[in-house]
Amino acid sequence: MVEKEYTAIFELAEEGGYIVTIPALPGLVTEGDTLDEAKEMAKDAIRCHIASLIKRGLPIPEDIQESMPLRDKLAVAV
Repeated sequence: MVEKEYTAIFELAEEGGYIVTIPALPGLVTEGDTLDEAKEMAKDAIRCHIASLIKRGLPIPEDIQESMPLRDKLAVAV
């Protein structure tokens, strides 16, 4: 068994919870009601996606090491 690490993007869903995408695995999208649930759902989706690639004899992608914008909320008193 090989351990892989992938960058995950967590976005707030309009209806609540989080939507998760993995840039290195195009088309892989999952979601969870809480951040912890979204993380677990993403891990499970990654495992299933990689298992499918292995079964079909396809290569396992490496993580994409691209720079991503840093986002933060800033509070100011006016």
